[in-house]
Amino acid sequence: MNATPRVLAVLDDVLAAARPDQRGALWQLAEAGRELDANLVRLPAGAEVGGHQEDALDVLLVVLEGGGRVRTGGGDDLVLGARTVLWLPRSSRRALVAGAEGLVYLTVHRRRPGLAIKAPSGRAADEGGEGPCMLDRVCAECGRLSEDPAPVFCSRCGERFPER
Repeated sequence: MNATPRVLAVLDDVLAAARPDQRGALWQLAEAGRELDANLVRLPAGAEVGGHQEDALDVLLVVLEGGGRVRTGGGDDLVLGARTVLWLPRSSRRALVAGAEGLVYLTVHRRRPGLAIKAPSGRAADEGGEGPCMLDRVCAECGRLSEDPAPVFCSRCGERFPER
């Protein structure tokens, strides 16, 4: 893993290079070994990110251009303008609606945990104990043994495990 700080993007340049009608994620943090995820998103006027709830992660949202509003689970609307910083705590309900000028925002959050197969009850499936060899659960980058029987990302360094 490279521990040297470096500039990853100049967001003004990313926005200037995007087509005027381009919407959605214009830039994403993609460095190997990271513990964060970040996305630069552009929504045109009136576009929405439908109501949803993130159960695992807090999200920081920073409005860079335009404005809009966030509909919360409690029925209140929060007004978003340029340079507004919004905290979206995990388990909160929210929907985003772009205003008349559209909405450009940056989200930052902890890297998502790997996907896990769950039993119908919603609990992790009981696999009946450990296999005789757990080398497929050892991270090649940092050497950590994953507690997950089918790891996707290392919880210590963030490296992706090879697909099985």
